[in-house]
Amino acid sequence: MRVLLIGSGGREHALAWKLAQSPLMTEFYAAPGNPGIAEHATLAALDVDDHDAVVAFCKEKSIDFVVVGPEAPLVAGIADVLRAADITVFGPSAAAAQLEGSKGFTKDICARYDIPTGAYQRFNNGPKAKAYVRAQGAPIVVKADGLAAGKGVTVAMTVDEALAAIDDCFEGAFGEAGAEVVIEAYLDGEEASFFCLCDGKHALALATAQDHKRVGDGDTGPNTGGMGAYSPAPVMTPDMVERTMKEIIEPTMRGMAESGHPFSGVFFAGLMITAKGPELIEYNVRFGDPECQVLMMRLKSDLLPLLVACANGTLDQITAEWRDDPALTVVMASQGYPGSYAKNTPIAALPIGGEGEKVFHAGTGLKDGALVATGGRVLNITATGKTVGEAKERVYALAGKVKWDNGFYRNDIGWRAVEREK
Repeated sequence: MRVLLIGSGGREHALAWKLAQSPLMTEFYAAPGNPGIAEHATLAALDVDDHDAVVAFCKEKSIDFVVVGPEAPLVAGIADVLRAADITVFGPSAAAAQLEGSKGFTKDICARYDIPTGAYQRFNNGPKAKAYVRAQGAPIVVKADGLAAGKGVTVAMTVDEALAAIDDCFEGAFGEAGAEVVIEAYLDGEEASFFCLCDGKHALALATAQDHKRVGDGDTGPNTGGMGAYSPAPVMTPDMVERTMKEIIEPTMRGMAESGHPFSGVFFAGLMITAKGPELIEYNVRFGDPECQVLMMRLKSDLLPLLVACANGTLDQITAEWRDDPALTVVMASQGYPGSYAKNTPIAALPIGGEGEKVFHAGTGLKDGALVATGGRVLNITATGKTVGEAKERVYALAGKVKWDNGFYRNDIGWRAVEREK
């Protein structure tokens, strides 16, 4: 198969690394890619926001299958344009991608189809939103409705914090994403990420992970796009997985089809495991970043046929096999992230990992032939182990060999799972 992968982050490097192992792969391109992805695919200098240019490239190179990594092109409708041009694509339509593109849309689907989630209200002006927060009290959660690169959510422990978050949204801190605000009840429990492929009629459970959103050790400081993750998530017992499929995933799949937006792609359900069971925090319509990195390390099956079955509506004819060994990834970020940070700082050396170890490139580029950090989240140091504790030791040993003066990382990724193992 001739495949095009769209995206340039750590998630896409993990997908590229895994896809490149497929015996079905004959030619592999990535746009725009990064220096890590270039180890596995031919990079194409395409503007992925120019959907006509992507279609023209696919026709020119006789591309059989397109895999869309990030959420923004999906919400912008790239999958619709490709399908209209008879190009098979992994990823939902723009209408179905509203599950991530609008938090209010997702909440309304949950309300309509009795999917367990926190009580909520939607607001398009500050005073009404603030009056609601004052009436409800804290803790409470304030979310920018649209795409905000993982940063538009404030878990406010005080009313003042919630009011400030509302001001941030309506004063433009998240651009258009904050034009509407969703305010929802604070759910108490343990968070987990659940991944599931869906072809519109069938769903195939993949694996679970746990992400560390806060920038600092001990889960302190501001929210980020994710500072590390591990898989599987111990809190997601077989019973909890079964309940998640029955109470959350399957009603969503049916609801989306009934609403005229059948969902094809990956459901990434952000869950809170509460005393009542699994409750939905939010949906994403693509693989998590950095959760994808640990999932790909654990996936035993060939990824390509799984994604093709998802796109072709034949998911009921395929299964996914997983390695038992846990995997853990740590994000190395630029000093200052998630605030402002210096760009194009030199990365002098990267270690070559051994078996079950991999350094994925997230925000890297080449400047005068030398590797530099171009983003906030720059590298994903990843390893497997017999236990989460062992995977963690291997990751931090590997991270210690990275020579990049402007990088930092959390030192406690996986702490909950390691505590459990003790």
